[in-house]
Amino acid sequence: MQVIRGLHNLRDEHRGCVATIGNFDGVHRGHQAILDQLRERARKLSLPVTVVVFEPQPREFFAGDQAPPRLTRLRDKVELLADHGADRVLCLPFNDALRSLTARAFIDLVLVRGLGVRHLVVGDDFRFGCDRLGDFALLEAVGAEQGFGVEHTRTFLLDGERVSSSRVRTLLASGNFAQAARMLGRPYRLAGRVVRDRQLGRTIGVPTANLPQPARSLALQGVYAVTAELPDGHCAEGVANIGWRPTVGSHRPVLEVHLFDFDGDLYGQRLSVLPCAKLRGEVKFESLDELKAQIAADQARARRFFAAVSAAGDPLPLASAPLARETVTSDSSAGFPADQDDG
Repeated sequence: MQVIRGLHNLRDEHRGCVATIGNFDGVHRGHQAILDQLRERARKLSLPVTVVVFEPQPREFFAGDQAPPRLTRLRDKVELLADHGADRVLCLPFNDALRSLTARAFIDLVLVRGLGVRHLVVGDDFRFGCDRLGDFALLEAVGAEQGFGVEHTRTFLLDGERVSSSRVRTLLASGNFAQAARMLGRPYRLAGRVVRDRQLGRTIGVPTANLPQPARSLALQGVYAVTAELPDGHCAEGVANIGWRPTVGSHRPVLEVHLFDFDGDLYGQRLSVLPCAKLRGEVKFESLDELKAQIAADQARARRFFAAVSAAGDPLPLASAPLARETVTSDSSAGFPADQDDG
């Protein structure tokens, strides 16, 4: 799979494709249905599948810190898109130059001259362009002129409910990780490379693996019982704090993970952390002694949680969430600069 950063990196070999446009935050099962739709058309036309995304996402550009929290970093999003059939990802910087393009200019610059699109899959409520004239009808009209087809996306329903990025965010915030996993088609996870920090955890007897998080708002914040996928493929249980560490302070959000009964060196290695149950929100304690007492209580509660799951013989909530009855309809749900990934 190939990542193309910016229109200036497009080459002749990138022209001629089946494409879609959107944020694809989370690459949930609704997005996966769109990618299935793209692959079907791509097979018929013997063309590659190209996904056009924006960095930052349009809502982040316009709303800044008030934008919804991301479900996936760009790196993770690209990997998931590849897993579900994307051959290329064109990542466009969403800046003043791009936002200032008229609808016709965007079509000509990106779709026609840039990608040489042969078939486009977008929502029939898709809106784009600084003049707000870009819509499905305009794409169809220009497609007829330029020789590319236009098809609207199909909304993915799970138990009669529309799958969307905003719905996944709500489920995560409420601690309903099992239902979030069903909508994502996989357990929700946070990943990153373990870095050296102040090593305060070691001084209070609770060593942690620290994974810096994006500075933008977090989909999760608080203390959680977690499982971690280690570099050697094994899994370990533990407890994690996600946020700003109000007692000791932090200049950026961090994921701190304490793994039970683990004594290895993880510095510099990538770690995947899967939240299983929310224990509490972040709290600022008056002293390190109070913090230590609460950490001990958090660990005990997390161990009881894992023991109860094991005794019941149940899989962890995120380990094998069953897939429910599903429906794909012809209604669409895409938008630019509104979020196609909320469709």
